[in-house]
Amino acid sequence: MTNKRAGSIAEPSVPHSRGAEPDTGSDDLRDFSVSSVFGVAFAFISPIIALYAIFDIAFGIAGPSFWWAFVVVLAGQLLVALVFGELSSRWPEEGGVYAWSKRLVGESYGWLTGWVHIWTLITLNAAAAFAASTFAAAAFGLDDPGTGVRLAFAVGFMIVATLVNSLNRRLLKVFIALSIGCEVIGSLLVGTVLLAFHRHNSISVLWSGFEGGAMAFTVGPLLAAVAVVGWAFIGFESAGDLAAEVKNPGRSVPLAIIGSLILVAATVMYAAVALILAVPDLDAVTAGTIDASLVQTLSSTLGGAVVVPMSVVVSIAFASGIAAVSTALSRSVHAMAAQQSLPGSAALTQLSTRDRLPRNALIATSATTCALLILAVGFNFYDVMIAMSTGGFYIAFFLPVVAMLFTRIRGLWTPGVFTLGNLGGLVVNAIAALWLLLQIINISWPRDIGADWYVEWGCLLMYLFTGVLGAAVLLRYRRSNRRISTHA
Repeated sequence: MTNKRAGSIAEPSVPHSRGAEPDTGSDDLRDFSVSSVFGVAFAFISPIIALYAIFDIAFGIAGPSFWWAFVVVLAGQLLVALVFGELSSRWPEEGGVYAWSKRLVGESYGWLTGWVHIWTLITLNAAAAFAASTFAAAAFGLDDPGTGVRLAFAVGFMIVATLVNSLNRRLLKVFIALSIGCEVIGSLLVGTVLLAFHRHNSISVLWSGFEGGAMAFTVGPLLAAVAVVGWAFIGFESAGDLAAEVKNPGRSVPLAIIGSLILVAATVMYAAVALILAVPDLDAVTAGTIDASLVQTLSSTLGGAVVVPMSVVVSIAFASGIAAVSTALSRSVHAMAAQQSLPGSAALTQLSTRDRLPRNALIATSATTCALLILAVGFNFYDVMIAMSTGGFYIAFFLPVVAMLFTRIRGLWTPGVFTLGNLGGLVVNAIAALWLLLQIINISWPRDIGADWYVEWGCLLMYLFTGVLGAAVLLRYRRSNRRISTHA
């Protein structure tokens, strides 16, 4: 049974006029506490996904010194998180970056932000599901799974994520709690064991890349590593997507956004150091002659018996991370569909009667993710999905951040409960906007990596594809609205 009425998941939304106060919704339907929404944001970013999916790529680009890319990305993303904290405190409503951009500028600008964000989340889940398939196969004792087997596991991850989200919020909370336990085991506990008993390399290897010329390394391999590592610290904005379902959102959501980023970053950087120092053959991993170096490192240091249980832990962490992304994605789609701005909006806005969950949006986005995954793997486009999902996030972040900057400059910004102050907020906002712009250029730059041209230019090609598709949908949406206005 579904409720066909459109609107916020917590309560039907009011028009998003600029400067208007959002409808805070019914407290009875705000099921997420600050710890719950923090857990969703933590699982979304996921230390295991953040590190395990990019370890081999970043290592191959910059060697063990790629670790310093985490420091650079964390500094930039923390500025963005502070800005998002202010935005979510001012407008704690469903839709996150889409809703904030719409409030700051208007309908079309908000739609553009939402469109970029939706496709970014779809691409992110497709990339994460395929990366997870390696560990799922290892959990079943398959050392060298073929593409078809990996695709089957990846689709399985999407099915699990959809079911967890579709049943009720309580199951999602349990799944997220299980994920955090796996993150502690897979990142902190294993990292501590490796540091204490299985160090094959000196801590000085973290500086080895700078020895041949610090400037050349910084503007070359390290800059490229920053582009890849940009994947590690994204998703903290997902707490804003759930604001309509959070108790006391003006205070809770900013805390979840900023706190989840800091805690995930600390966990990732600690685990990364432990893994780098435990790699038996740094040269082989840097040269790319070892596939799945993380699995082999764990096997050689902790013993082959640890591979299966560790793969199970990593698979659970991936599954919950994919589920958390699906949660945020479905809320973003529902928020846009509530404005009749997406194809099939009537169906996408339907909510379950008892829990008011956007199950149609969940099913539609999961099906789209699976279709994209199959196409990307079939056309050897998988590596591009990581760059696209990373670059897409930075574009979706840049649009509300730069809009807020101009709003501040014009003196039109009114803060919420969480605020950085007038001068502090302006400085942080300006540097965050500059960081995002430079990172978008860095991620999207078609570097010569010895791959096919469409792979090297893949990020820009995917921007072009989603842009053209978005322009067609937006044009149809505007025509539809004009017909409705004329009829009225």
